[in-house]
Amino acid sequence: MERDKNFVLGVFDDEDVLLNAVKEVRSSGVKIHEVYSPFPVHGLDEVLGYRRSRLPIAAFLFGMLGTTLALLMQFYMMKWDWPMIIGGKDFGNFPTMVPVGFELTVLLAALGMVAVFMVSSDLKPYKIPRIFDLRSTDDKHIMAIDLAYNDGAEDKIKEVLKSSGASEVNNKSFE
Repeated sequence: MERDKNFVLGVFDDEDVLLNAVKEVRSSGVKIHEVYSPFPVHGLDEVLGYRRSRLPIAAFLFGMLGTTLALLMQFYMMKWDWPMIIGGKDFGNFPTMVPVGFELTVLLAALGMVAVFMVSSDLKPYKIPRIFDLRSTDDKHIMAIDLAYNDGAEDKIKEVLKSSGASEVNNKSFE
């Protein structure tokens, strides 16, 4: 949910310079919209102040749902819907239900994580992505700063980016 569509972009050549620049920019009171990088930069999420992902909690809950549904489905089928004596065993023999329970647990955990990730990342098939700089897919690191969240202090932001090691400082507007 963006308030404005005017950004200042800092272009960085090296990931170490980028990490130090993020620290300097945040310590100067500038709010960073996002940092785009062609490859994962170790420690960038901590420097940006991101919280730990809650995706493992969602995976656990979807896995528990899968286990519960698998066991209920098998108990229902083996006890009430179509009871059959197989090999002289009980109708509700738990050890025979473990493989199906495991498979449904893994299936629902995986599908649930994909769904939660897509919803939380706002990934939609009809959404047109914002591309700040095409070089962020090749060899440059891009720090995007939204001017609306920084009281429009464009000159201050540009000076902070230049002093922190940005090889270029550009403006970008979206329609």
